[in-house]
Amino acid sequence: MRIATWNVNSIGPRLPRVLEWLGSVQPDVLCLQELKSGTDAFPYDAVREAGYETAAYGIGRWNGVAILSRVGLEDVTRGLTGEPTFEDKTDARAIGATCGGVRLWSVYVPNGRDLENPHYDYKLAWLSALEATVREEQARGLPFAVLGDFNIAPTDADVWDIGVFAESTHVTEPERKALAALRDLGLSDVFPRPLKYDHPFTYWDYRAGNFPNNKGMRIDLVYADSRVSDAVTDSYVDREARKGKGPSDHAPIVVDLSL
Repeated sequence: MRIATWNVNSIGPRLPRVLEWLGSVQPDVLCLQELKSGTDAFPYDAVREAGYETAAYGIGRWNGVAILSRVGLEDVTRGLTGEPTFEDKTDARAIGATCGGVRLWSVYVPNGRDLENPHYDYKLAWLSALEATVREEQARGLPFAVLGDFNIAPTDADVWDIGVFAESTHVTEPERKALAALRDLGLSDVFPRPLKYDHPFTYWDYRAGNFPNNKGMRIDLVYADSRVSDAVTDSYVDREARKGKGPSDHAPIVVDLSL
């Protein structure tokens, strides 16, 4: 079984690239984030022609998540248990489904913006709701993984220069404690191999030079229980998908499982 996750930074303009990537990489399940598309506006027909069912969750031009599967799509859940709101609105940031006997969640964790911004507190509250949801999901008894854009670099090595990020979000102790709480539930960080350079960054800002100079971050993650993590035969960041005309600023993570 091959599963993958990709923040596509708007499914509309990125659809041709996604369809081409599906055809070449052939994942059984692809978790998408940052659709910037409403649930009804998702391009279901084009994805169906590529051989995939879709469960999507979106509210328009902000956030949005989806799960694409060619091995079944059952028991779809949209949103987290006790999910907080921001400015009295609920974002579309989490969707779960059972695909080929594996319970998978696609998540797009709030950015946090900056340490003094209310969005940072929202991020921490959202991560607490994610922890609660994972606890409930584990009761299903299925192999389990949560994939997506976590907007957290787990360690200082996961950013190109910690000095640049030391006073910003993505690297703070409370955010990293939230990841540790998921690991305490029995989840492991499925660490991918890079296709180039010595560290598997997954995000590079669009600013000129950041991608070719590898000024990136590892903020897209796969957190899996022992049944999934023990079945991993390969995991890599598909850096090639970040190249070319009109890419997302994130690269996909691909994980092969002996399930």
